[in-house]
Amino acid sequence: MQWFNDLQRMTTSPENAVRIRHAVDEIDVSELLARVSVPTLVIHCRNDAVQPLEEGRRLAAGIPGARFVALEGSNHVILESDPAWPRFIEEISNFLRS
Repeated sequence: MQWFNDLQRMTTSPENAVRIRHAVDEIDVSELLARVSVPTLVIHCRNDAVQPLEEGRRLAAGIPGARFVALEGSNHVILESDPAWPRFIEEISNFLRS
């Protein structure tokens, strides 16, 4: 995570980081979700510090046949050291086998 933080500091100013964040928050793909026609797995941590759990649920609900999995944790990027890591790997493995 420190590497990622350092990378962000080297690649943009704090002001641009805020602008990027605001722009990303304005992207709305909800009208396109029904057109997704491939198997879809949406995994989201319950206490994600970046996006609320409801956003993950909404994304999955809009994609026909999508499966939603809520993991315990608060990281937006699940790390190998997170308690939810084994379930994360299990869910992805099962999805890829199906």
